[in-house]
Amino acid sequence: MSTPQASTSLDAARRRRDLAEVAERTVDLLVVGGGVTGAGVALDAAARGLDVCLVEAHDLAFGTSRWSSKLVHGGLRYLARGEVGLAFESAVERGVLMTRTAPHLVRALPQLVPLHDKANDPLVLAGLHAGDVLRRLAGTPSQVLPGPRRVPAAEALALAPGLRRAGLRGGLLSFDGQLVDDARLVVALARTAAGLGARIITRAEVTRLDGRTAHVVDGLTGESLTIRANAVVNAAGVWAGRLVDVKLRPSRGSHLVLDAGALGVGRTALTVPVPTERNRYALVLPQHDGRVYVGLTDEPVDGPIPDVPEVPQSDVDFLLDVASSVLERKLTPADVLGSYAGLRPLLDTGDGPSADLSRRHTVLTEGGVTTVVGGKLTTYRRMAADAVDATGLTAAKSRTKSLPLVGSGPLMGSGPSVGSGPLVGSGQAAGPADLVARYGSEACRVAEIGEFAWAVRHEGALDADDVLDRRTRIGLVPAERRAREAEARQVVADELAALA
Repeated sequence: MSTPQASTSLDAARRRRDLAEVAERTVDLLVVGGGVTGAGVALDAAARGLDVCLVEAHDLAFGTSRWSSKLVHGGLRYLARGEVGLAFESAVERGVLMTRTAPHLVRALPQLVPLHDKANDPLVLAGLHAGDVLRRLAGTPSQVLPGPRRVPAAEALALAPGLRRAGLRGGLLSFDGQLVDDARLVVALARTAAGLGARIITRAEVTRLDGRTAHVVDGLTGESLTIRANAVVNAAGVWAGRLVDVKLRPSRGSHLVLDAGALGVGRTALTVPVPTERNRYALVLPQHDGRVYVGLTDEPVDGPIPDVPEVPQSDVDFLLDVASSVLERKLTPADVLGSYAGLRPLLDTGDGPSADLSRRHTVLTEGGVTTVVGGKLTTYRRMAADAVDATGLTAAKSRTKSLPLVGSGPLMGSGPSVGSGPLVGSGQAAGPADLVARYGSEACRVAEIGEFAWAVRHEGALDADDVLDRRTRIGLVPAERRAREAEARQVVADELAALA
């Protein structure tokens, strides 16, 4: 059984100690993969008292988990396809995140379906009301997520001034959950697990699984080691098939990064019907930092799986055209500040488009290795609990439904108060309110040393890429990344030297 750690902090020194320890013992559970599912499994297992080690080939949230739409959604799309059970599961897990485990990372997002010219208003509104029924059945209060309603054209324009005025008859307003950042959720899960004794080791690639024995290469030193476990959970996402025999059909979900001022959407997201297609929508999603994400596609991907997928021009053109269909101003490639794509690890269940494959997760166990694939970011906790149950390591029930993640709770530390104005400091470019939105109760402590230093000292960042691309997300806009790269490299070097 694990011994709880006093600290939730992850750093290079702790990584070295953890790596040395796991090379000399047999752990209860080895988790392969540091995305939202793997981090969720590590937390679930550690909370049940198991001795847990998580290994990740690159960095926390390196893969699909950082490339989502940043939504914690109630499963409306699944409801439209008749997958009522999956839709209800999503609604329940959304409520858990918003009211119990991570209210500091998830907030209500108003979403508007613009009604231009002729539209099937009653059918769409009926779907929104059905989603609200799921919200009530899931126990999420209306104070957290208000119910849907129809709004007149004047209110629709007040919510999204950039809407095309010609033919605008109004809109359908509803609310869903929005993550301030998906990678921050993964880091919070990993740190919470670390606080319960889990060993979280990045830059450690599993090259082969022989039953319950993992052959691992330390990405920092190049040295090989063996980790033995009583059970293994393969949570490697689209790369799961490299370790076990499982057939996946990856699907690419592309997003564009634009400036909110160019679109005129304010703080309200837009749900945009895709012309000529039934029950398919694109999303225009405003972010807290003045950016807007436009997504998303659902295209099958063949061939080798890249570490970082690229967004093809065809996806860029498609998303710009769909978003422009409801805006006063036509968007062009010049408006695109950045782009990103994630690959969904969908289980291959036969013929048909990848968009038609179920998003329900699947847990497969063979030879001491439990593989979990499919699913959505919103339902990570349920996926993790099912995977730990499948290992048979413990009869204890999952505790994560009411276990707050790192950062939830009242503000800690003696830093500047919220709203006191911009802060100055190494790696610090935002005011306190912005920090609270991303770090919750730790915001004041982050403010004291700066985000870049905090990432290295407490969040396991080992190089500037970790800081820019996964801890702060500056890297989503290449021009902003270039402007901060030298600073990030210097801070990381200084911090790692202090930890050596």
